[in-house]
Amino acid sequence: MKNKSSYEGLQSKIRALKTPKIEVWKNQYQDRSYVISLDVPEFTCICPKTGLPDFANIKIEYSPDRYCIELKSFKMYSIFFRNIGIFHEHLTNRMLEDFVAASKPRWAKIVAEFNPRGGIKTTVIREYNRK
Repeated sequence: MKNKSSYEGLQSKIRALKTPKIEVWKNQYQDRSYVISLDVPEFTCICPKTGLPDFANIKIEYSPDRYCIELKSFKMYSIFFRNIGIFHEHLTNRMLEDFVAASKPRWAKIVAEFNPRGGIKTTVIREYNRK
């Protein structure tokens, strides 16, 4: 069994990581409740422990309020992680936090389905509901 401390410090600055800005545009149908679904089927990031690539399908659903996500900026945001060492759990939480901060939706959900690594497939799900 490996020493537990070998993971210490690997993600200590993940919340302070400067990511590209996710841009938005004004929703002209704020009076309507509807759902937008975004899929990033070829998402990649780096395993912070091994340095090997991790591949995932990222799915985000949200109900916009005042703003909708501008897709090109979201694409650039997701590409940013290609060279970032980040645990699956941290990626999912960070991505939803950035998404919500940019768009301020009524609700949002992210499902990050990572390809198997060592015979184990990881899926991390997080939801946001504005109170």
